[in-house]
Amino acid sequence: MSTEQQQTIDAFLRRSPFPLDGDVEELRRLLHAATSAQPLPPEVKTVPVTLGGVPTVEVTVDGVEPEHVVVYFHGGVYLLGDALSSAGLAAQVGSRTAAKAYSVEYRLAPEHPYPAAVDDALAVYEALLADGVRPSDIVFAGESAGGGLAVATLVNARDHGLPLPAAAFVMSPYVDLTLAGASMETRRAADPLFSRELLEPLVAGYTAGQDPALGLISPVFADLSGLPPLLIQVGSHEILLDDAVRLAGRAATADVEVTLDVTPGVPHVFQAYGPILDEAGAALDRAGRFLTARFEA
Repeated sequence: MSTEQQQTIDAFLRRSPFPLDGDVEELRRLLHAATSAQPLPPEVKTVPVTLGGVPTVEVTVDGVEPEHVVVYFHGGVYLLGDALSSAGLAAQVGSRTAAKAYSVEYRLAPEHPYPAAVDDALAVYEALLADGVRPSDIVFAGESAGGGLAVATLVNARDHGLPLPAAAFVMSPYVDLTLAGASMETRRAADPLFSRELLEPLVAGYTAGQDPALGLISPVFADLSGLPPLLIQVGSHEILLDDAVRLAGRAATADVEVTLDVTPGVPHVFQAYGPILDEAGAALDRAGRFLTARFEA
């Protein structure tokens, strides 16, 4: 893989820091402008669909006959982002697994703090099951906070007695809102995007007085027993590295089949940089093979 590509992305991100300490509405506007400037490929089709009373975006790819379903959760520290902004990554997962994707428009904090996002995610999954989709034909996927929400939804579904999906694939999962991971400090200089100081004021907007160590807020502290196979991908140049490592350790201790896939020299949710980073496509290819094997199983 190209060191020059990694350095180019790192330099770009350091020149264009996202001001996480700004007003939430302004942050949402900036993020929307940034994602809107990168249109989806023409072969990716999106249609608004409501599942379980929750808005979603159905994502399909021309030439891919969907046999399965990906339930996709976008990132944005539970305060930012939207279903359409992650349609590109959802399509990348769907195209590699012969699946259609539903990118979930879960409610955002601070207007809708915990447990709104968790409730919306479970409602979407329950609606798919009620529509007759077999759990063995469903996988969860998500990036950053969406990766944390995917794991929390597995735990929540298990605790509600629901059959679980075939697997889950999470990218740079944000699974510890206590911000206790050692990499908050050890990877501070390497991370071009985030720091503990930027994340700390955002946690309260989502937790709204609840204990951030609750399992459905920070699933690294949840009982993970009985969950389906997990693929956890993370870059070595991000402060959330330890979130991923500890999540994998907790899953392994709970006898969950888990694969921890660490790519050196790349930033948070590096899979989103596919056009300019070789590692992105390679990681998504590995994810496609992992999920396809679980569908076939």
